Amino acid sequence: MSARAVPATVPTGGRAACSCPLPLPCECSYVGLLRARVRALTAGEPLLRNGHVLTASSLLTAAFGAVFWMLATRWYGSEFVGLSYAVLTAVVLISEIGQLDLADVLIRFLPAVGRGARSLLIRCYLIATAAALLVGGLFLVLVPAIAPDLDFLRSPPVAVAFLAMTAGYTLFALQDGALTGLRRPGWVLGENALFAVVKIVLLAVLAGWALRAGILVSWAGALLAALLTANVLLFRRILPARASDRASDRASARASDRASDRASARASARAADGAAGREGATAAPRLARYATADYLGALLRLTAATVVPLVVLDTLGPDQIAYYSLAWVIAYTFYLVALNLGSSLIVETAGAPGRLGEHGRRVLRHAGVLVTAGVLVTVVAAPWVLSLFGAEYAEHGTALLRLLALSALPHLVLSIAVDAARARRRLVPIVALQGVYCVLVLGLTVWLLPPFGLVGVGLAWLIAATVLAVPLLCTLPRWLPAGDTTAAETPTTAAPADGVRTTERSTAGRSTAAVPTTTVLTTGLPPTADPTTERRRP
Repeated sequence: MSARAVPATVPTGGRAACSCPLPLPCECSYVGLLRARVRALTAGEPLLRNGHVLTASSLLTAAFGAVFWMLATRWYGSEFVGLSYAVLTAVVLISEIGQLDLADVLIRFLPAVGRGARSLLIRCYLIATAAALLVGGLFLVLVPAIAPDLDFLRSPPVAVAFLAMTAGYTLFALQDGALTGLRRPGWVLGENALFAVVKIVLLAVLAGWALRAGILVSWAGALLAALLTANVLLFRRILPARASDRASDRASARASDRASDRASARASARAADGAAGREGATAAPRLARYATADYLGALLRLTAATVVPLVVLDTLGPDQIAYYSLAWVIAYTFYLVALNLGSSLIVETAGAPGRLGEHGRRVLRHAGVLVTAGVLVTVVAAPWVLSLFGAEYAEHGTALLRLLALSALPHLVLSIAVDAARARRRLVPIVALQGVYCVLVLGLTVWLLPPFGLVGVGLAWLIAATVLAVPLLCTLPRWLPAGDTTAAETPTTAAPADGVRTTERSTAGRSTAAVPTTTVLTTGLPPTADPTTERRRP
């Protein structure tokens, strides 16, 4: 094509992004055109796009995890596989307890933090690591009583390695929360893919060396690779780039303020500084209350998911728990859709709380379509899916899988309601909804399991979620109000996404620009002017 016909967006060589509408051949490279098309498909809609990427990360982790254990059973004896699985289960469980749900705290607060983002992340790392080491040490002390087959973990070298793996997995969970909160879900997918692939490669190499602890060593090596990669990215690239962008925005805003109305800017800055000083003292207690409530909710979720299999094992025996576990793993895929889209909802509304109703309803509709389609396919194809694992799984688990898949539909409403409460920092609904859900699931399981067997467990999950979802749908306008509730015409005080307090004022015939005043607190969190946030789910 002629030089005149080439769009201005295409530099010489065609190496940058291109939106050339003319047919090939042209001066644009195929790689440039492909990048432009991909960018066009993924541009905008971060609310849904980021949720999809997080869901893809969860599904990829589950798929590669299944491949890892399938290969482990082929290359190692059943005794080594069983002990390794027990050790890794203990590592994950201790990490879940010890991380204090700070990954979700990072998802909620990092989008709204300015220059204190690095400090907040480091403090969460230190607190969660200390808690995980404490819980892990307590577990090692109690091993002779609760898991005597794992007594080998108490030897000093093995104990140190076990505690290191526990602390490492805790940081692994927190870095996922940090990347999600910083709107980098693609790197969550990338570091989970790295962990999965390195784990399988190391497993194959160590199996060739006939290393008895190859399963555990390969898992630990992959964990180390993922930790180093993600944290170098976080501290050397993402956080510095974010701080630079925020500084540029603040400088531009201050220049605009001075040009528009110097006197008004100085007065607004003094007022905002005074308010920031008064509210700074309450930011740390507010964060502590939020983290405590969120952690309690996470423990309630963990209790329901952990105790039900134990009740099944105690009542029906080990054969039935195998059928239950497989059905639960398949059905939980639909739960992940709601959880990941809910995380994206929290991130995207952190800097725009007035759009919570709009975003929440959109997530509810979109996730509803996805989950409903998947559930219908699963209900129809359940016997064929389970028969891939053996005829006995299809015989005993088909009805259970159908009920568990159906329970994902009402659970979607419950999950979005909890995430909406987390976005508003309303503590009572976070704990109450998950507490009632946990009690209902456990109570109904104990009641329905003896007469109905595994079908009773599926009914327990379905009924518990439905009992909560129905009133939540009836009161949807209260917790997900339609429209933007932010007042645009009156003076407002807000804590926007860059952690800078902004006061906006509109007067007749003149509009003064937003006047930012930096209020980075010792916690790294911006203050909030809404007293209802004193009440406020990985």
